[in-house]
Amino acid sequence: MGKGILRWGVLALFCVAGIAQASEPDRRIALTIDDLPWQRLGERAEADLHAQHARLIGALKQTGVPIVGFVNEGKLEVDRQVQPDRVQMLRDWRDAGFELGNHTFSHVSMHAVPLDTYQQDILRGEVVLRPLLAESGQTLRWFRHPYLQAGRSPEARAELATFLQQHQYRIAPVTVDNAEWIWAFAYDQVRDTEADPAVREARLRQLRRGYIPYMLNKLDYYEQRSQQLLGRLPAQVWLMHANALNADSVEELVAATRRRGYRFITLETAMEDPAYLRAEGYNGGAGISWIQRWAMADKMPKTFYQGEPAVPAWVMKLAGQESE
Repeated sequence: MGKGILRWGVLALFCVAGIAQASEPDRRIALTIDDLPWQRLGERAEADLHAQHARLIGALKQTGVPIVGFVNEGKLEVDRQVQPDRVQMLRDWRDAGFELGNHTFSHVSMHAVPLDTYQQDILRGEVVLRPLLAESGQTLRWFRHPYLQAGRSPEARAELATFLQQHQYRIAPVTVDNAEWIWAFAYDQVRDTEADPAVREARLRQLRRGYIPYMLNKLDYYEQRSQQLLGRLPAQVWLMHANALNADSVEELVAATRRRGYRFITLETAMEDPAYLRAEGYNGGAGISWIQRWAMADKMPKTFYQGEPAVPAWVMKLAGQESE
């Protein structure tokens, strides 16, 4: 009798473990990096630009994560002349095994210019990129909207989609959005202005230590909203930028994300998820997650959007930003 009870107890434990494992969501995420060859390039002095660039490339290679980096070709120019060293930065991304996509020439907002002007800026954004990829037998296929501003009406979105299809582009949406750029601005501000080496390093360390939990909290938020909206967890697409903060933090961030159970996948694999066939329901001017756009199409209540993690006030102040 005792042995029979023991056997049934062990069997029950295996069944419970199997149920728990079966109910565990399939956490998959694609990592994308915007504003190549470097965020804010040309807006501020970056004395060690190439060293920081090499650190970011090296850190990303170390993670083994597939990447699509989105390029603003306008950053390749100084006084309207393409700079070979900046083109080489793009070759470094390509030669590291990362894919490159078009982020428009000048990072122009779709909501700030006529659609035909926006389309021309897209075409200007591939003049260097297409032949650079062709050097290694690759093709240009991904497009990312600057500011995640995708059109103020279904008609505008449809017209742009037709244009992109004609030029062999696929839109790269974002589901896990964040204000990582504010943390990066704060990081740059400390690097640029703090003269005391000890104070400088302490503040940079404080920013790095705050940045990782912030990004993970954002990831958790969009995971929860995805489950609430879809009843399951879709393949997510994460937005970050090419900057010094990520050069110093991305390995730790990727490791922490993996500890949460996420597998990093290609953008192409993520886009196979049927969630990306859903209609958008947002016609406003903000750049927001596709999870929120789908929620608006489903007319989710205002409570659905509450609780999104915010950038702390001390980081906003360091970055010189009044709002996200």
